[in-house]
Amino acid sequence: MAPASPPPPPPPTKPAEKPASSSKAPDAELEQLLSREASAFQREMEVERILNAFKLNPYDILDLQTSATQEEIKRRYRQLSLFIHPDKTPHERAPEAFDLLKKAESELGDAAKRETLDATIIEARIQVLRDLELPAALPDGDVRLRAPSIQPPFKDRLRQKSKELLIEEEVRRRKAIKMNLANEGLEARKKEEEVASRKRKAEEDKAWEESRDQRVGSWRNFASGGKKKKKAKVAVLG
Repeated sequence: MAPASPPPPPPPTKPAEKPASSSKAPDAELEQLLSREASAFQREMEVERILNAFKLNPYDILDLQTSATQEEIKRRYRQLSLFIHPDKTPHERAPEAFDLLKKAESELGDAAKRETLDATIIEARIQVLRDLELPAALPDGDVRLRAPSIQPPFKDRLRQKSKELLIEEEVRRRKAIKMNLANEGLEARKKEEEVASRKRKAEEDKAWEESRDQRVGSWRNFASGGKKKKKAKVAVLG
């Protein structure tokens, strides 16, 4: 009977591995730090974008297309207002940007104001297409609008023309307000003059009434004095 073979040597033991978390912890902390810094930077950049947006165009402030629905407008406002909220953003002008967002959302939520704004932008689009000698009803997706020969690009032209027309509208609006205020001031002055004139007339009438007794007394004295003189003259002649 063959002798039994000796048992195989035990496998070499591996050194104990360190927990993965301890080796990766510094990297994870660094990633979190970078993520926070990137987020803070993005918030500040968004504040700057809002502040630099054209103030008369709510679409520009909210960074939306004119075709946006009311639901899209509200959702975009919520996203941006939370993203750049002054409590989360160290930018010193974050409150100003926050107020601009609120105003833009409010204006696009007003049907009459949005209709007026859209009409101005449509007019700007028609003028740009006319300048490019393109049909006024050309859809946005038409390849002719992306032709390399159109410089500046169509979107930039439309943005600039919209800006020009909106500024003209604002100038007209302010002139109308100024004129109305001037007219209101003129009417107010007229009313003040009428009131003052009536007051003077009332005071003159009152003074005239108060002096009536004095005038009557003076007349009586004058009349009685004349009679005495006549009587005295007759006595002398007699």
